[in-house]
Amino acid sequence: MVNSLTEPAISLLLATRGRTHALTRSVRSVFELADQPSQIEMLFAFDRDDQVGLAHWQEHLQPWLDQEGHHYRALKFDPMGYTNLHLYNNKMAQHARGSWFVIWNDDAVMQTQGWDQEILRWQGQFRLLAFRTHQDHPYSIFPILPRKWFDMFGYMSPHPTQDGWLSQQAYLLNILERIPVWVEHDRYDLTGNNLDDTYRNRKMLEGQISDPRDFHSPQQTEIRHRDAARMAQYLREQGHDMTFWDNIWQGRQDPWERLKQNDTNHQMVQFASSRQMQQHFATTGPVLTPAAK
Repeated sequence: MVNSLTEPAISLLLATRGRTHALTRSVRSVFELADQPSQIEMLFAFDRDDQVGLAHWQEHLQPWLDQEGHHYRALKFDPMGYTNLHLYNNKMAQHARGSWFVIWNDDAVMQTQGWDQEILRWQGQFRLLAFRTHQDHPYSIFPILPRKWFDMFGYMSPHPTQDGWLSQQAYLLNILERIPVWVEHDRYDLTGNNLDDTYRNRKMLEGQISDPRDFHSPQQTEIRHRDAARMAQYLREQGHDMTFWDNIWQGRQDPWERLKQNDTNHQMVQFASSRQMQQHFATTGPVLTPAAK
């Protein structure tokens, strides 16, 4: 850790493997476009067997961070794979010092000067903030959440599809806010760049709803809704208007109304889950779950 005289307000959590130029480009964009880089810290997760990534870190990126006096911390892990991406990020969150957490990627490039101030405008409010990225995707692709969210559960997401997990909860609670900050998601299927083993080895726990680990499975949906209910109670206690949430479970509100409004490029589809959440919610009929195309 360096430059510890100023406590950071925003902690970016970055799990990375096997990337060099893309990682440096991503990190530099974060600090160089921040109005107050002393309020930013980055936490990095490396696999112990990532010889390429660790060599680049030690020889190039870490010296640059030290030279510039930026806040950072690097953690090493026994390899857990992409299906455990959330475990890397949740562990980094335990060491983060900021009041806001950003789940960042090594193929993400900040594009807006003063992005940090746009986040800090929401200081003290329990919201999920969303950068504009990924063809203006309605999800918060690189989720921005207050520390309280993590503290409430001991995790940000218990599933590797972290953007979907957090975004769906935020839409149900009507607390997702898009901020005027643009990020390039420099992923192969979007830009043609970074076609490497890191991209090829992304195993997704989606599309096999019979698998209890699948994002859209009844088991995962139930956990997601259970945690949302806990947040709803917290928000109610804080004096937040919970009419939107209440109307969902009384059958008077489409839960994905705002998501659909934000899905201007039609990147989502919707299907009914096979199990109702009656143990936790006073609702009838199937729970409709959106999925990225």
